[in-house]
This record gives sequence, C-alpha cells and structure tokens, in this order.
Amino acid sequence: MKNSNYIFYLCCVISLNLLNSQSYVGLNTDNYAGVHSLILNPSGVVDSRFKTDINLISISAFGGSDYFGINFNDIIKAEDGFDFDSDVEKTPTNANNFFVNTDILGPSFMFNLSPKSSMGILSRVRAVFNLHNVSGELYENLSDNFDTNENFNFNSTDVTGTVHAWAEISLVYGRILIDSKKQFLKGGISLKYLQGAGGVFVNSPNFTGNYDATNETLATTGALTYGTSQDFNNDDIEFKNLTSGFGADIGFTYEYRPHKLRDSLTSRAHNKYKLKIGAAITDIGSIDYKESTLTTYNLNATADTSTFNEEGDIEQFLDDNYNATETTINQKIQLPTALRVLIDYQIRHKIYVSLQGNLSLKNKNTVGTNSIINNLVVSPRLETRLFSLYAPISFREYGDVAWGAGFRFSGLTIGSGSILSNLITDSSQTTDVYLGLKIPIYQKRKR
Repeated sequence: MKNSNYIFYLCCVISLNLLNSQSYVGLNTDNYAGVHSLILNPSGVVDSRFKTDINLISISAFGGSDYFGINFNDIIKAEDGFDFDSDVEKTPTNANNFFVNTDILGPSFMFNLSPKSSMGILSRVRAVFNLHNVSGELYENLSDNFDTNENFNFNSTDVTGTVHAWAEISLVYGRILIDSKKQFLKGGISLKYLQGAGGVFVNSPNFTGNYDATNETLATTGALTYGTSQDFNNDDIEFKNLTSGFGADIGFTYEYRPHKLRDSLTSRAHNKYKLKIGAAITDIGSIDYKESTLTTYNLNATADTSTFNEEGDIEQFLDDNYNATETTINQKIQLPTALRVLIDYQIRHKIYVSLQGNLSLKNKNTVGTNSIINNLVVSPRLETRLFSLYAPISFREYGDVAWGAGFRFSGLTIGSGSILSNLITDSSQTTDVYLGLKIPIYQKRKR
C-alpha cells in the first residue's frame, strides 16, 4: 500500500467533499436545459428549443450519508464555528452508507444537422465515491482514536467501497423516429471515450469485532481486501497517466401532441406536447486498470488499540496487527449504470410538473463498481424562454426527503435539490448544489 489511511479514509472523505445520485436536479427536466438534458437522456439533442446551445462551465456536487445528519441552521448561527463531533446527529448502525459525486460539465455544445437529426459533443470530469454497509460504531471510534471507556461490538456484511475519477468526451446523436398527427417519438445515443485517473476499491464479505475498553483491545474476524490502481493518490487526484475506456448512453422520448397545440405551435421554438415520457439507460461501460495493487488482510486476530492511539495511522495499525498478502491484478471499475425514466405533464401554458425516477442497475455490493442511490423526484416548474423556476422534491434511498429550488435566467443557472429542506429540517442527510454558465442560441419564433 503506497498511500496511508486509504481504507477508512473512504469514510472520512465525505466530510471534505460534496455522488451522483443525480446531477443538476430540477434543471435537466427543463425544455431549455439544452446540453444538460443530454446527461439524463441523449434523445434530448434533437427537436430542442435551441439552434445551438454552448455550455461554458457547469459544476454539480452531491453527497450525504445515513450515518449523520446536519442542522444547517446551526452552521449558519454558530459563533464559535461548526464542530463536526458535537454538532452532528449520529445514527451508527452495522450497515451505514456514504456517497459523494462531483460532476463538472466542461465546454460542450449541440446543434441541428437536419430537420430530423441533431448532434452534440460533451466534455465532463467526474468523481464518484460509494461506501456501503460499514459499521458506524467502528467508524466513530476510529475517528476518535478509540478514545472511549465503553465496550462495543459490530457485525458488518458485504462492506464495499469504491472511489473513481475519470474524464469523458461524448459524441451524441439524435433522430426523430415518428412524427404523425398526435404521436411523436425521438431517440438518441451517446458514445463516450473515457480517460480514467484511477480508483480505490475495498471489500469485506463479513467483518465482525468486539472492543474491550479495559484492555484496549479489538478482537476481529473476517477478511478485508483493499486495492488501488497504479500510482493513484486519493489525497491528490491528478489526470495524468490516464487509462482509456468506452461507455454509452441510449434513450428515447415520446410526446403526446394534441391538435390544438400542434397546429397552433408550428415552430420548433415552442413546446407542443401535453404529455412527455422519456426513458434512458446511462453510463454503460467500464475502465480496465492494469497492474492494480490488491492487499488482503486476515482479520482473525486481536489488535492492541493503544498503538493506534499513539500513531493514528490506519495503514501502520493494519500492518502491525494483521497478516497480509499483496498481489497485482487487472481491476475493472464499472461506471454507475442507471435507468432514468421521466414523465412530464403540461398543467397549463408555462406551468409543468415532472415525475422522474432514477434506478441503479448495478449491485452496490459488487467490488469495483460505482452506483447511484435510487431516488424519485417530483418537480413542478414555471418555464419560459428566458426564465425557469424549479422546486424539486426528492425521495431518496436510505430514507431522506429533500426539497430544493433553482432557476435559469438565459445562460445562467443556479440551484440545489435540497436547499429548502436543509434550512427547515434539524437533521439533513444529503445536500447538493449546482451552478452553470452557457450561451444559448434559440430557435426563431414564427409570428
């Protein structure tokens, strides 16, 4: 192991970063989302409200855990600063989960090829972190260097964790498939060239333990495997010595267009549907990291935790107390493949409500796999050509409900899928925020 504190640093990293359950919550259902809608469904590239849409830079960050809840009002009002240990409500279990995602959409654009086809090119940099089924009790005591006078025990099954950072260039193509009196159908595909910066992966099928506070010993059973891609440094991720891979998205969108809307709104500058249904599978693919280092620890032993108190180095503590074997392998890290379904309904002119479901198609207990957290988003919005206002309500896996707000004014977008719930609840388990700047060139309206 080349870098210290990796195994349980996976737990600590949540406090230093803001996963992609979903990026740009609220914005990507807007008919004027442009290139941002292609993240959700590549068929959005065709029959859009834009001649051309040019993204300059957009950043979305999402994170949370069912281990802790934060009162954001306490952070705002705190005069002496925010203290993580004392100001956070902790809910330790034998199967706590941590999740983080950052998604940077770089220079990207989309344009029309013909009346029935369009294309786009997207550049993105992404970092995703998952940690599942970890003992919250063990994490808490590791964070406190076992500074406790109480005994505790834990029993964790299928502990898995993956950190992965990569960049991607996507070529998106969309085409109108059906355009009849009331029925409209379009499809799209996105082909991705991936450049992986590397990753870290952890797995333990069964990990149990008992802590004796009197003797300061930790008796454990099980095994723990830890791996890292070649030369990957989790403390300082660098996009050099990259590893290539390929990925894809595929999606379709159906629209029901009543005569009164279709006949009166002939221009592509207008929405013509009363009901829109979209479905897509995103992030199909993986990156294969050759010469990854895999270390397996035999945890059937009793460790002296007083040495951990003195050194505070998890790597050294593991090496001093447990037998380990190290091998070199080819590790494939899977992208967070997901099914995205969208139902959008026009209540009246300029007022819409959408129902969006995001379901992970990856088993979260699989080694070397990132996954999204499953969620359902209800998002009412006021939508015009220059301005849109969103108020998404998200029902997220692990029991958290988030209420957010965001707006788009021409090329500027600011929002969060959880800002309102973070301000009114005493214990927020997830938070997210996004900001974007682009140059929209709209379709001409016919008078």
